[in-house]
Amino acid sequence: MVIPFIIAAAVGYLLGSIPFALIIGKVFFKTDIRNHGSGNLGGGNAGRVLGKGAGLSVMTLDILKVTLAIFIASLLHDSQEIMILAGLFAAVGHCFPVFARFKGGKAVATMYGFLFGMTVVAHRSPLLFLLPLAVFLIIILITRIIAISSIGSALAVTVYAALFESSPALFVSLCIFSVLIIVRHRANIIRMIRGEENKVSWIKRK
Repeated sequence: MVIPFIIAAAVGYLLGSIPFALIIGKVFFKTDIRNHGSGNLGGGNAGRVLGKGAGLSVMTLDILKVTLAIFIASLLHDSQEIMILAGLFAAVGHCFPVFARFKGGKAVATMYGFLFGMTVVAHRSPLLFLLPLAVFLIIILITRIIAISSIGSALAVTVYAALFESSPALFVSLCIFSVLIIVRHRANIIRMIRGEENKVSWIKRK
C-alpha cells in the first residue's frame, strides 16, 4: 500500500513541475516570462506579459496536469486519499518545479485542476469545482485583481468542504491549498493593502 502512495506523489510532483508558462513563452513568443511582470510562472503573469490567449492556455494546461496526476493515481489504487496526495504534490511541483529551478507559480490553477480531478475522477459533487470558479469569476470581474479572486475562491471551497463534504482528507487538503495560495500571494497582499496591486488589463468591464 505504501508504494502506490510514493509513486502517486512522485508522478504528481513531476507533472506539476512542468512549467507551461515558461514553455509557451519561449516556444511561441521567444520570451522568458520569469524576466517580466511578476516573474511568476503562472497563467496570470503569462496573460499580463504574453496576452490573453497565452494566459488562458497556461491556465488550462496547469489545470489539466493536476487532473492527469489524479487520474494516474486512480489507476494505481482505488483510494481517494491517494488521488488527493497526487493532486497536492502536483501543486507543490507547480510552486517549486524541479524543471525551472524551483521557482514556479502560485497554486491557483493547480487548485482548480485538483478540484476538477476530484469531481471527474473521484466523483465528488460538481459544486466542489463550480462554486469556487463562480466566486473567482465574480470577484475578478468586480476587482480585476487575480490575487484576491484566487484567495477568495480558495477560502470559499474550503468552507464548502467543511460544511458539505464528508471526507476529512479532502477538507484538510483544501486547507493546505488555501494556506499555500495565501502564502504564495503574500507580496500581492502587501501591495493590495498599499493600494498598489496590478489589475488584469485584458479583463474589461463595460
